[in-house]
Amino acid sequence: MKIPHFAALALSWWSALFLTMHSSAQAPSPAGVKTLRDLAYVEGGAERQKLDLYLPEKAAAPLPLIIWIHGGGWAAGDKAGCPAQRMTAQGYAVASLNYRLSGDAIFPAQIEDCKAAIRWLRVHAKEYNLDANHFGVWGSSAGGHLVAMLGTAGDVKDFDKGGHLDMSSRVQAVCDYYGPTDLLQMDAHAIPLARLKHDPATSPESRLIGGAIQENKEKTARANPIAYITPNDPPFLIVHGDQDPTVPHHQSELLFDALKKAGVSVHFHTIHGAGHGNGFAGKNIDDMVNAFFDRNLKTTSATRSAPEVLTTESTTSATGPDRAPPGGGAPAQPGGALRIPWEAILSRDDKNQDGKISREEFSGPAQLFDRLDRNHDGFITREEYEAFQSQVRGQRPTATPAAASTPAPAATPKPTAN
Repeated sequence: MKIPHFAALALSWWSALFLTMHSSAQAPSPAGVKTLRDLAYVEGGAERQKLDLYLPEKAAAPLPLIIWIHGGGWAAGDKAGCPAQRMTAQGYAVASLNYRLSGDAIFPAQIEDCKAAIRWLRVHAKEYNLDANHFGVWGSSAGGHLVAMLGTAGDVKDFDKGGHLDMSSRVQAVCDYYGPTDLLQMDAHAIPLARLKHDPATSPESRLIGGAIQENKEKTARANPIAYITPNDPPFLIVHGDQDPTVPHHQSELLFDALKKAGVSVHFHTIHGAGHGNGFAGKNIDDMVNAFFDRNLKTTSATRSAPEVLTTESTTSATGPDRAPPGGGAPAQPGGALRIPWEAILSRDDKNQDGKISREEFSGPAQLFDRLDRNHDGFITREEYEAFQSQVRGQRPTATPAAASTPAPAATPKPTAN
């Protein structure tokens, strides 16, 4: 029997969590790379205000830096899952940072943390052999939203809090994987298969803002990266699947159109058939990301071409989840513990919408239900789920769910007039 795409995605999440439950091995660092973990970027700060650094050991000159920002609905996720680690083999230093989650502090705490981390990295650039003039950011889902905010609000002083305020928190390149932008428009443009609603007070977006987004429009508008766009913003690469059931493709369309209107260099790549992270495997996608960062972080401004506006597209032939950046609904987090928000789980398995999941509703392995149902009453509650997540936090999966995936064909360019 053919499993509907949405159901297959839900099954893959539970399967990946099941793998996480049985794994405790630390993800190895790439060969020839020095790893520094849990560096506090805020003196005396919260536990979440830390980052990891991956530094190629044989670099003769200061290296450009790529900073990974994880997803997870601003409510979950961890710096341990860092797909940007592969960029150390391309001549980059890589940082992966945690930030305060919405359960601990509402917006703008998240962007304040990201900007504080960038300032800290610039202060310590000489110590870690970093090129302070060439910082790029890359993130997926909620992380995509935060990197877009870094790109457009780099000069917004309202978000600069804490130490090293004499340092710039601007970045020189932004790679945004399926990040939200205008939260108020998400439900209006959701695809038919989408079950996660963004307007209710219990949604990830409302928890980020501190109240139902449609009832707090001014606060919500403050979290929209489009509101801060200026012509001197750094180049953007935006990648989004047109069948994303969590963050509508329309969110990236809005960002692309606004950047284009302002005269900012932007490349918008659509993956036809791809969902929320799944469908992103393929050498062509990796090569596109590599070329984007090389063009903007390894060349001087004098040798770069004039701002360009470009749209390209490719098609995924994957029939199930594949390698995907962590966060915001990606089925697995390579190199880090799986962290899926409870609201996302409810949207998929809570058929009768009573706020808990019965054995009959549960779509994952029976063994996993027994582990999650800690009081053995036949239901999984938020408290039980989050207690289990705390138990596996810090563990590293040794594998991701098997996938039938074929690399996407080469991107088809569609030049767009400025």
